[in-house]
Amino acid sequence: MFKPQYPRPDTYTPPTIRPTPAVPAEQPASNPVPTAAPTALGGLVQNSPGTVLALAAGGVAGVLALASVAVSLLLAVAVTAVALAVSGVVLLFLVRTLRQEFKNH
Repeated sequence: MFKPQYPRPDTYTPPTIRPTPAVPAEQPASNPVPTAAPTALGGLVQNSPGTVLALAAGGVAGVLALASVAVSLLLAVAVTAVALAVSGVVLLFLVRTLRQEFKNH
């Protein structure tokens, strides 16, 4: 009952492909055709004014997203600093008040 039941091993054997050696044929000598150098995008996107505009818009959107994250982090630090400053002043006031009560008694 508590013995594990293992599934049967897979009996599928993938077919092996053995390529036949190709006999190299003589190619006629021709002048090489100059090709365009690959662009920064690796030739995946055709260069046009629309793609340049889309890339610029994407870059601006990325910079704005990073700027909003940075501003929110700085705002969180500022709010925390103000809260700590206010709590420090309140604690100082309470300590001074308690010291005056103990001096009077």
